[in-house]
Amino acid sequence: MFHPLANDLSKLTDAELQTKHGELTKRITQAYRYGNTGIVEQLNMLLADYQFELQRRNQKMLEDLAKNNPKFDGTIDIS
Repeated sequence: MFHPLANDLSKLTDAELQTKHGELTKRITQAYRYGNTGIVEQLNMLLADYQFELQRRNQKMLEDLAKNNPKFDGTIDIS
């Protein structure tokens, strides 16, 4: 679910995305302390957008690694 007021997260750098994710987590904690469930719900929707973008970037990075390294085939050899 995408929050209607969220900016385009794909334009942020990885560092900016991580920083904003951390700030949202702190704000959610504060909202829980004050008992403001309306704000908590809105912040959780925003946080989900940031988590989705982080997962998307990590998946892309893994796919790029798999393409560029012939030894990487996504399996672990434990023998």
